[in-house]
Amino acid sequence: MFHVKLPGHDAIARQADEHLVTHKVKLPRKVVEHPFRQVARRVLMALLVLTATALIVYFDRDGYNDNSDKSVDFLDSWYYATVTLSTTGYGDITPVSDAARLTNIFVITPLRVLFLIILVGTTLEVLTERTREEWRLNRWRSTLRDHTVVIGFGTKGRSAIQTVCATGLKKEQVVVVDPSSKAIDAATADGYTGIIGDATRSEVLKRAEVHRARKVIIATQRDDTAVLVTLTARQLNKGAKIVAAVREEENAPLLKQSGADAVITSASAAGRLLGLSVLSPAAGMVMEDLIQQGSGLDLVERPVIKAEVGRKPRETDDLVVSVLRGHRVLGYDDPAIGTLELTDRLITIVRATPGTQVAPDARPLPPMPSQ
Repeated sequence: MFHVKLPGHDAIARQADEHLVTHKVKLPRKVVEHPFRQVARRVLMALLVLTATALIVYFDRDGYNDNSDKSVDFLDSWYYATVTLSTTGYGDITPVSDAARLTNIFVITPLRVLFLIILVGTTLEVLTERTREEWRLNRWRSTLRDHTVVIGFGTKGRSAIQTVCATGLKKEQVVVVDPSSKAIDAATADGYTGIIGDATRSEVLKRAEVHRARKVIIATQRDDTAVLVTLTARQLNKGAKIVAAVREEENAPLLKQSGADAVITSASAAGRLLGLSVLSPAAGMVMEDLIQQGSGLDLVERPVIKAEVGRKPRETDDLVVSVLRGHRVLGYDDPAIGTLELTDRLITIVRATPGTQVAPDARPLPPMPSQ
């Protein structure tokens, strides 16, 4: 059983659904008032309209006739207001004076319409909420292609999303999977589509359309979970680029055997940065600047332009760190590079400006030349 939620609204009967639904898809949307509060507010408005109608009839009771006792008291006023606003109209109490009839035409009839709008509108809104959510979810699925799936919305997952979005990826192309409903609420509040569920299950990853994704970022809290997620994701999508993070370096080979294209060891990377900062605080600041996307200096992967073909890496305008040739990453001073080719891609250090932010995977890699 699945529950679809449109962007930004609180879930309808959220607490009850969490016990019945194995996982949920949440599309980003504006946060509005809780549905139960909306219903309570509209019921209160309906009661106010009913009270106003009863008071109007009571103050003009001399213009009404009751077939039973020919007089209208306070209870009769409430009775008349109830059957009139609900369009029941038994006809036992009727306006007989011109003033009472004019009041019915110009005051009570608009109040009756308002009463019906309040109650019927609330009912229709509750009944059509799930239909609208299902329609939006189906539309989202039909248009989702080559997107990025992020497993885990913790510190690592958030930073990874911020980095890829800083290079031009739209938020609509990011799907977050996390077992925590609070994490998914935070993701949808930031404008990302979220799925509550265990990413080690293929059913959950299918809801994230992993089989049609272009990139998968695995940023789970546990290394064993990362291995299972990698295996499941690779089974569903043979061609996606999978990048995973692990805490312990000894688990990195296992992630690569499971199908990850790249594995980042978070604990050892942080430790090396700490050590570098102790030995050379300035070098540590430079490395931290490179890690932070969109400010100071950035590492950017881009294709070789025609004007650079035939040059050496040091002869380009940018500071080239490595050259990607086929599936090999060569250092800038590697003799095997020779001169740059049109099919090469460069990893460069550039000053972070909107014009230099190039998405690394904005286009597919060129065919690998025969070796």
